[in-house]
Amino acid sequence: MQSPPGGHPPDPRATAPGGPAAGEAPDALPDVAPKLRELRRRRGLTLEAAAHRAGLSPAHLSRLETGRRQPSLPMLLALARIYGTTVAELLGESAPEHDPVVRAGSREPSQADGWTYHQVGSPGRAMQTLRLIVPYGAQGELVRQHPGEEWLYVLDGRVRLGLGDTVHELGPGDSAHYDSLTPHRIAAATRDGAEMLFVHTLLQSPDIFHPHF
Repeated sequence: MQSPPGGHPPDPRATAPGGPAAGEAPDALPDVAPKLRELRRRRGLTLEAAAHRAGLSPAHLSRLETGRRQPSLPMLLALARIYGTTVAELLGESAPEHDPVVRAGSREPSQADGWTYHQVGSPGRAMQTLRLIVPYGAQGELVRQHPGEEWLYVLDGRVRLGLGDTVHELGPGDSAHYDSLTPHRIAAATRDGAEMLFVHTLLQSPDIFHPHF
């Protein structure tokens, strides 16, 4: 589920390699821009206050709200957290009348900053689940750091996962479960990209669970 997926060193405000240039209108995530503006106003937050909480500049948040920039996964996670919602809602997913089953092909994927997001869970849940297609080089330099936990499972290709000062390379069948307050990077390690399952939750396990990287 770099966070993607606020407060990341280095600053996640920098657009990942392959992202759109300033002022360039994206051709993906058509519902995200108005949704971001609607949720901010619904929470009674000014542009400046929301940007500060998410670790963004007001100008950058304004570009996200007008569709001139596409949010990366860490930006979506940060904004969902301060607006009290989920990445699924930000991506325009609506609840399927409490149906616990998600049928193959029933939802269109979304794209942001080179990553392709397939919603594989129900919106409105504390645990957010995604199937991610990660092209080589996309978002590879973004360092993510945010409350909660993440779990990922590699389906195809190889994934380079940096946790603190340690770098792990994962292949098909490998998985990782870590405290997302640990600064982390996720990137495809193979030229053909990688595919993985990703789960994120804002819930935190007791400290005894957390490995020290």
